[in-house]
Amino acid sequence: MPTDIHSDQASGSSNRYIILLLILTGVLMAVVDGSVVSIALPTITGYFQVSLAESEWIMTSYLVALTSLLLIFGKVAEYTGRARLFLLGVVLFTSSSLACGVSSSLGMLILFRIIQATGAAMMFSISSTIIFQAFPRGEQGRAMGYIGATVAIGSIIGPTLGGVIVDLLGWKYIFLINVPIGLAQLLVSSRYLKIEEQRSQSLEVDWIGAVMLVAFLVSLMALLGALSVSFTIQPTIIALAAVSIFSLAAFVAHESRHEVPLLDLSIFGYRGFVLASISMILFFVANLMISVLGPFYFEGVMGYTASQVGLIYLIVPAIMVVGAPVTGWIYDRHPLRYFAALGMMIMAASMIVMGYLAGGAVHDIRLLLLAFVTLGVGGVLFQSPNNTEVMRALPLAKMNIASSFTATIRNLGMALGVSLSGVLISLQLAQAGYYGTILEAGPELLSSTISRVMIMAGMLCILGTLAAIYRGLISA
Repeated sequence: MPTDIHSDQASGSSNRYIILLLILTGVLMAVVDGSVVSIALPTITGYFQVSLAESEWIMTSYLVALTSLLLIFGKVAEYTGRARLFLLGVVLFTSSSLACGVSSSLGMLILFRIIQATGAAMMFSISSTIIFQAFPRGEQGRAMGYIGATVAIGSIIGPTLGGVIVDLLGWKYIFLINVPIGLAQLLVSSRYLKIEEQRSQSLEVDWIGAVMLVAFLVSLMALLGALSVSFTIQPTIIALAAVSIFSLAAFVAHESRHEVPLLDLSIFGYRGFVLASISMILFFVANLMISVLGPFYFEGVMGYTASQVGLIYLIVPAIMVVGAPVTGWIYDRHPLRYFAALGMMIMAASMIVMGYLAGGAVHDIRLLLLAFVTLGVGGVLFQSPNNTEVMRALPLAKMNIASSFTATIRNLGMALGVSLSGVLISLQLAQAGYYGTILEAGPELLSSTISRVMIMAGMLCILGTLAAIYRGLISA
């Protein structure tokens, strides 16, 4: 079994903190733009006079394109160089943001959103590698903690930021605001984003594998979306399930035989990497289940306004901002094997308690807020150590694939969390004989269904805890 261990990096880049700021800015823009449209969707739907099913593609196209392209650009970076690909991503993301803001039709907006996601994938796919390489070994945990905090912040503030911008400036500015930020980032990056790297002499991308991967991800997301609408056996659902299974099987078979695969399957021979990756995807699935369903509980059951719910959901990212770098700093100096497992265990307990409180006869907001605090603490203890171990588990030559693969499963986990929430809620409501909109289901039915899904999210975190414990055992 491969057991490559990285040699110590005596010193990182002299500009490492500027590089960190540049990369995190790119990551934040990429994550925020995945969710910022949600609040503006009703306004955009009315502006273009289209149905909600049509306008939802503004969000769906971005998330699917971003997730599908991460592994591809991880390979492209080996030829172009990470810094050059990142700069190209900034240019493409910024220019397409301008194009989104001046779009005159829904079709044009969706097209430019796909191009925007392409630029985001260029930045996101190699962000972990650039930061990991820029910092010396003794500071890597803290630096990786900032990535976790940035992703958490971006996924939470996106809808809030979108609402403020739409109210004050109009929907076009949720895209146009990226332009001055991107231009400033490009100017600073062109001067300071300098890293030592060896580039491949030729561009060798497995395009057949790339098509299979895109087919799998698109069909999987479409299948979950169809299931959230109806659980009856329909030709569409059967076809999507068949395409999803066949494309995944074909992708794995093709990659195992290809000389230069899109996804180097040898990385799955490193048990530490596999276990940390399992914990990571379960972390994001569970978190997004809470993020998606919590607002429906607080508004539909407890009668809170959207702005009040937004304040509640600032608790976790606020803790992440302060705690993730601190945890990373501690982990750099005291790399305890079960740090991540402890964090995931606290998260599991927090989600199960949330579910119990949400389904109870008495809805105590103070206890729910306390559960959000402990959820944030658990996330802080988990993210930095787990992210660091994902990168350290593979040899230096596989850094690009490590970064792009973890970015892929991170986004896939978030997409799965959103989709599974809809599927599980729809299934329970259908079993109860209710087929209307979720907020009109009534407080009792709403609280019981959301409660069960929150507990299921906690169960997923228990599985993540077991994976983290096992990783600690084999690293002993």
